[in-house]
Amino acid sequence: MIGLAFSFPGGRFHATPWGRHANEAVPEWPPSPWRILRACVASWKRKLDNDAGCTTPIVEKLLRKLTRPPVFVLPPATLSHTRHFMPWFKKGPADRTLIFDGFIALDKIQPVICLWPDQAIDPQETLAIDRIISNMGFLGRSESWVEAWVLTEEAAASALNNVNCLPVVENYDRSKFDTVRVLCADPVAAFENASTPKHTRTEGRGKVKRSITTPLYDSDWNLCLETLALHENRWSDPPGACWTTYLRRKDCFAVQPLRLKTRAARICPTMARFAIDATVLPLVEDTLRIAESARRTAMGLFRRIEEKRLYQGDMPKDAELPRSRVFSGKDEHGTPLSGHSHAFYLPTDEDGDGRIDHLTIVATMGFGPAEVKALDRMVRLKRDDGDPLNLMLIALGQSSEILAPKVTGPSHTWISATPFIATRFPKARGRKKDPAELLGLDNQRAFARQVLIEEIQRAYPDMPEPVKVEYLNEEHRCGAHGLRPIQFKRYRQKRGDDGGRRPAGVFKIVFPVAVPGPLCLGHSSHFGLGLFMPAMEAQT
Repeated sequence: MIGLAFSFPGGRFHATPWGRHANEAVPEWPPSPWRILRACVASWKRKLDNDAGCTTPIVEKLLRKLTRPPVFVLPPATLSHTRHFMPWFKKGPADRTLIFDGFIALDKIQPVICLWPDQAIDPQETLAIDRIISNMGFLGRSESWVEAWVLTEEAAASALNNVNCLPVVENYDRSKFDTVRVLCADPVAAFENASTPKHTRTEGRGKVKRSITTPLYDSDWNLCLETLALHENRWSDPPGACWTTYLRRKDCFAVQPLRLKTRAARICPTMARFAIDATVLPLVEDTLRIAESARRTAMGLFRRIEEKRLYQGDMPKDAELPRSRVFSGKDEHGTPLSGHSHAFYLPTDEDGDGRIDHLTIVATMGFGPAEVKALDRMVRLKRDDGDPLNLMLIALGQSSEILAPKVTGPSHTWISATPFIATRFPKARGRKKDPAELLGLDNQRAFARQVLIEEIQRAYPDMPEPVKVEYLNEEHRCGAHGLRPIQFKRYRQKRGDDGGRRPAGVFKIVFPVAVPGPLCLGHSSHFGLGLFMPAMEAQT
């Protein structure tokens, strides 16, 4: 048995039956097998033409089996339509015509199931059809998004018990079923080429003159005829197709009782990735400045979005300014949040040329709807010196789902991309004073290493204890261009910041197993300092 399932994430199936006008608002139901086969051919030729598992002999053998009229399991559905006026220009620039756009409204989760009970496919054909339909983006009109998959033998056998649309049979129950004409494929004519376009050229002269005809299509089947060609030739029916009478339940469009839907917990995105473009990209040494600009921009956009939502642009003078906990790291009263679940702003050089080309904003607490709107509107970063930076949002979602190996790893070994800055100063007195070998100007690197070990345990308690934490090299440099910590801007643009006076260093951290990132530690870690990258990427 062959079983295919089609679900429609948009909750709509848009398709006009052959021979009907779109403005009649009579949608096709069930989806015609002819349409399904042509969608398979389109997906195959456009996306898998060079796939070794989808060669022409394999696909032809498979499609010939699918030309048999299937049976359907149709989910509950409702007829619906929209009406709008479209410019027509027949009587002038202001002329409009009323358009009826009919479609089938159905559950986004419950699929349409097509079954061929008397057909079977081998593993090679199963792999081919799975690749073909998984690459199918829509079925019917382009707004009719689809997700398709191949049913297992067990799932297909179970679905066979729920068939509610099938080719007409004798002595059917007329009280429960209506008949409907459905366009199917002719098992023989669909793979003929009598009606397909050809290219003719002439060779030779005189008596040896001859015409050579070559097909325009590969494969040269009636099934592959383009819709434009079908309309140009004014065929009443598509070549290679035939009409089959199906039985469809009379109550297939019955209004369903209202169901109480259990609202799924909202999964908030935790990472946003931007590509940076500018006439001259900023140097890696300006990491802190770019991160501060990104934070100011995100907070400003959030504030304007919330002001418009709450006050419709007329904000009272005594009202508190809206503040994003995620972007600012502070609560509504301005008190800093505990922990590190708020946003990290991480400018990165991912091509190794010494200039910042990406910006990653990550927050384990997740971005709410207003934060997502703000991120979507982040298109430019202002700079104190130089032209603004243009931003393009390239990814937004869960950190585990976004492919960013130069930031997220995972990796056993992580190397400083920006200098780690200690979160405290050496303690020469008191009960918690530091050992003598960590005190003094000559031991600042050793002190920074000790603080780094403490920070790993404090900031990432679930992470395995590192096997080794060592200085990056004798020159104490980091990044593709071998920069010293002192070359980085380390003072934030806020009163009292002392990042430039704190002990700093660049290090290599080795874990017993591969751990995921981003890995960012130390003072100003939410602004890109103390960022570690997977070893191979950091060294390229």
